[in-house]
Amino acid sequence: MKARFALVTGGAGFIGSHLVDRLVSEGWSVRIVDNFSSGRMENIEHHRGNRKVEILRGDLKSPKEAEKAVRDVDVVFHYAANPEVRVSTTNPDIHFNENVVATFNLLEAMRKNDVKQLVFASSSSVYGEPEAIPINEDAPIKPVSVYGASKAARESLIHAYSNLYGIRAVILRYANVVGPRLRHGVVYDFVKKLLRNQQVLEVLGDGTQTRSYIYVTDAVNATIFTLKNTRKDFDVYNIGNSDWVAVKEVAKIVAETLGIASVKTIYKPLLHGIGWPGDVKHIALDITKLVKIGFKPNMNSLNAIRKTVSYVAKEL
Repeated sequence: MKARFALVTGGAGFIGSHLVDRLVSEGWSVRIVDNFSSGRMENIEHHRGNRKVEILRGDLKSPKEAEKAVRDVDVVFHYAANPEVRVSTTNPDIHFNENVVATFNLLEAMRKNDVKQLVFASSSSVYGEPEAIPINEDAPIKPVSVYGASKAARESLIHAYSNLYGIRAVILRYANVVGPRLRHGVVYDFVKKLLRNQQVLEVLGDGTQTRSYIYVTDAVNATIFTLKNTRKDFDVYNIGNSDWVAVKEVAKIVAETLGIASVKTIYKPLLHGIGWPGDVKHIALDITKLVKIGFKPNMNSLNAIRKTVSYVAKEL
């Protein structure tokens, strides 16, 4: 697949900025659109002055700005979203507007401008609380958070536009992505807390919650790989790892990596041991479909966590 002109929505965010780095390294011309509500200019500062990179401060909640963003591009990588799951419990309108409305405007702009290729950053949160893990792409979509519901709604919108208007779409359901520039999630939360106070660590939930983690480089490599190798007009892939880790083990790894010998851990569980309303107790992705087309992550969950802790600690 030859390098072309790509739009990366949310390109100043965590995964989006790493994707921009990868596309630029492969010779793509890239337009970044971000409203910087959660994205950070420092993530893409190193691209300033590069004639192949255009940075737009824009908001996809505006149809006009969505049309401006897609003009003349060949492929859209849709990574713009509010990434905080807990926010969806207290302010569900944020996820509806930032995620669902923005996606509808983007799809309309693509339809009107005849842009035919889309890669969408979905999430394991669309599965909700599965009966067993790991879970594959054919499992029922039953989100338990507004964040997960907004991701599922976006998938449905994309499927309809793919069917009606010939947009070739790849849906990527990511596990917990970690790595440099991370600014949300449990690994970041633990690093930030322990840098502030090395004596006590508060853990939301009972610590037995299990998650799969994938390093951001592996996640981006999988993104490019699926785009190049899928042949269907609409396809869905789990992007994660074949192992998973309990939250209390994550806390232990973070403390060890930071060189903290002893820390008092305080657990704050809600009903069933979750950390907050809409939290999922156990989620891990079956990546058999991804492996079958030839991709396997280089780093397992444990090593991804360790490497992330070292980077984030330096960044903070």
